[in-house]
Amino acid sequence: MSFSGRGRNAGDKVSVRGLKPERRKLLKGAASAEEIISEMKASASPANAEGMAKFGINPEGTLGIPVPLVRAMAKEIGVDHRLAQELWASGVHEARILACLIDDPEMVDERQMEGWARDFDSWDVCDQVCSNLFDRTRFAGRKAAEWTGREEEFVKRAGYVLMAALSVHDRSARDDVFIGFLPLIRKGATDDRNFVRKAVNWALRQIGKRNRELNRRAIDAAERIGRMDSASARWIAADALRELKSEAVQRRICRIR
Repeated sequence: MSFSGRGRNAGDKVSVRGLKPERRKLLKGAASAEEIISEMKASASPANAEGMAKFGINPEGTLGIPVPLVRAMAKEIGVDHRLAQELWASGVHEARILACLIDDPEMVDERQMEGWARDFDSWDVCDQVCSNLFDRTRFAGRKAAEWTGREEEFVKRAGYVLMAALSVHDRSARDDVFIGFLPLIRKGATDDRNFVRKAVNWALRQIGKRNRELNRRAIDAAERIGRMDSASARWIAADALRELKSEAVQRRICRIR
């Protein structure tokens, strides 16, 4: 018996009805990581995994299960910190995404964050963990700043993804937090590694869409980045300025109080 459902990306919606009744019952019980992974492997799609590899996702340990279906599984399982640790330790790509969806951010400490960050081997696992779990921990802002100074590609990416996620999800954060991120964004703009530069760009754009003051600050930062002697920096700046100065963004931030 296998999971069923479809979805193109992490934003797609898949109802828990996409899981067969017997599978939903298993997930609602005290299922072990081994049982859950066994069910995942029964639904593995080598063709999907091969397609994911074309988008830069590490094929090692990847089963090819759509993320929306993993989200449906997480909804059935609920919050379980212990199970999340076991799923992560499995090294299975989709099990690690499931782990970040069911973990309890209140129970996540810095040791776990450092350990998981060192394990990042794909941009999607990095992004899922940072935008679904790490950004809700009390260490998020500090780790965002620290990790942008690291050399490992996906750890450095994680720092900028955290900035982007906090910009969207932490509505209570003061502008000073994000203004403090801008020098780190400028510093990272010359890193020409694809997964880093895209995260730098993402962080800059999200900060600039938060409100009018941060939009002004982000545009100023982007213009300064654009004057750097770096192809990566010029790309980041041009792409960010195109969105941050757009009529749609300007109209939206004018409505934000």
